[in-house]
Amino acid sequence: MLTSAVVGLGEPSGEPETAPAVQRFPAPRRAKGEATRQRLLEIAQASVLAKGFAATSIDEVIAEAGITKSGFFYHFRDKNELARAMLQRYVEENDEIFDEIFGRAQELTDDPLQSYLLGLKLLAEMTRDLPGGHPGCLVASICYQERLFDHQVHALNASSVRRWNARFHGYLTEIAAVYPPREEVSLEDIAETLTCIFDGAIIMSKALKDPGQLERQVLSYRTFIKILFGR
Repeated sequence: MLTSAVVGLGEPSGEPETAPAVQRFPAPRRAKGEATRQRLLEIAQASVLAKGFAATSIDEVIAEAGITKSGFFYHFRDKNELARAMLQRYVEENDEIFDEIFGRAQELTDDPLQSYLLGLKLLAEMTRDLPGGHPGCLVASICYQERLFDHQVHALNASSVRRWNARFHGYLTEIAAVYPPREEVSLEDIAETLTCIFDGAIIMSKALKDPGQLERQVLSYRTFIKILFGR
């Protein structure tokens, strides 16, 4: 702890005086800094989804955000740190969406099968309401240009996918305990199917200029689940 033994310009006092805690940045400045950081991540993510990470330059992100280069490097040391922060933000946003959608479904019914089917229905409706279709998958973008990223980015990318698969596997395990599947299947594979369908439908929707692909594919998966577990 820092102390001060000087009172004014006179001699040392008998007891040391505890120095007040130093607040490096006032709250408004911290809030502004966080807003700038989020703005940088938004700009970078939109650019990466539109044309890839290699074609996204720091200079264009800086120009779009209207800040200096030193301002950018205050928040991110390099493009790899930007990629980690961008991916972490993307994953957290997706987790929040899944929590909200499937949590809402579980509130509406205690039946695990009906809850999952309802959650899939809500998920499909959400994709339908996206203006211009789904903007793209950041996880897939990183996979396509894997040589550009360090091991921390790859580890985060892989753990994110595993966590989503584990979420869906948990739902399916609860369903199978009540409704044994009509065919012998791997619940892990069925859980991973949804992740594959989601990313595959995003690619197909962009290739065919068909924004409705994602909604229809999720609903097709929902029908498959109904047939597989329904009595």
